[in-house]
Amino acid sequence: MKTMTLYEIASACNGQIICDRDCKNDIVSDISIDSRNIHEGTLYIPIKGARFDGHDFMDSVFESGAVCTLTEKEPSCTSKPHISVKSTAQALKDIAEYYRSLFDNLTVVGISGSSGKTSTKEMIYSVLSESFNVLKTEGNLNNEIGVPRTLFRIGEEHDIAVVEMGINHFDEMTRLAKMVRPDIGVITNIGTAHLEFLGSRDGILKAKTEMLPFIKENGTAVLNGDDDKLCTVDFKNTCFFGIGNQNAYHAQNIEQCGIEGTKFDIVTPEGTVNAFVPALGNHMVMNALCAFAIGKKLGMSTEKIISGIRNFKNIDGRFNVIKTQSFTLINDCYNANPDSVKASLKVLGSLDGNRTAILADMKELGENSSKMHLDTGKTASSLVDRLICIGDDARYIADGALSENADIQVFHFNNNNEAMEKLPDILCKNDTILIKGSHSMNLSEITEFLKNMD
Repeated sequence: MKTMTLYEIASACNGQIICDRDCKNDIVSDISIDSRNIHEGTLYIPIKGARFDGHDFMDSVFESGAVCTLTEKEPSCTSKPHISVKSTAQALKDIAEYYRSLFDNLTVVGISGSSGKTSTKEMIYSVLSESFNVLKTEGNLNNEIGVPRTLFRIGEEHDIAVVEMGINHFDEMTRLAKMVRPDIGVITNIGTAHLEFLGSRDGILKAKTEMLPFIKENGTAVLNGDDDKLCTVDFKNTCFFGIGNQNAYHAQNIEQCGIEGTKFDIVTPEGTVNAFVPALGNHMVMNALCAFAIGKKLGMSTEKIISGIRNFKNIDGRFNVIKTQSFTLINDCYNANPDSVKASLKVLGSLDGNRTAILADMKELGENSSKMHLDTGKTASSLVDRLICIGDDARYIADGALSENADIQVFHFNNNNEAMEKLPDILCKNDTILIKGSHSMNLSEITEFLKNMD
């Protein structure tokens, strides 16, 4: 992290320094919202959470080396520096916005979309790392707390930052993009995630494209041109990618190579090149096309980009393949919405052997949730040999599958414990098993259980 003075920080967040001595030139070399992660030179920003208030730990952080704290409350002691602000949550964003502005030569790639954000981020990181020193969002730190934490990790050594931005309400993207100020803005798709809060796919499009006004002068929007909503976006400098040949960067001759990965050709304005991604499904081809377009935009050679695609490694819970003694697991359990589940089912359906899908509830779908679960089951009915559904809403997935295919094996369980009790009797050795559901369904329990089954 680049150092800042307390004066800079107070100015950035419109705060007032409170201290018995003149401390405006004291140096901050780290920023933390976690009182357990404090060391010499740290600025502590206490956040009010649902279960605790970070202000309760303000005094203790100085014992660990904190140089200053932000505060919404009157400090009990002024021998140490405090910066008084109206809202520490807003101050966190204000400071992050200022900190981002200190890096004139940094290129920032901002990523959003209804699904595929994290795997797209990982693909872009894999490609750009072939030629640049790249910082990326770690894990799923993509909200109004996580994005500042990512920005504060930027250092002078970085050429590029790849920042994921996740939203589920209007105006959230405005607040995120105002901090991130991307040079390149990526939107992966406009799907059905978060309909509960955004109302319709048109509402989702409106919310996601709040990013576009914050793309820097002469920057580029890199958009999924196969998406019926995104292809209508009118932005001054747009690059479209997708399977369809209407896109500047598109794919041909896609060939699934079992569980090893996918071969395909990338058609570019400069010609056609062969590519291989060690991951399953057309959605991974889409990610590669997006990364290829960005790599070219940033001046990379075709050889380096293709190498980055080939070296791609997905993170746990995002469609990564696990071979066990008994099964081939497709661990896609981090999160789920109808579009991503159907895409994963189609990949499973393309594989040889016995195919089992373990699907759980999909959250935040609004008033049409039961119909969306039912439709997901109908899709599954022709793509899997066995369907295991977990959760209250997943009952509709089971109903949908049986309504289309009375011969399919379908099982429903109320929770993970019920399922794990019966899975040894249901599954067959050498099954290929897709595991997918919303994060709150905690299907990682199922994945760990299956990894340890003989």
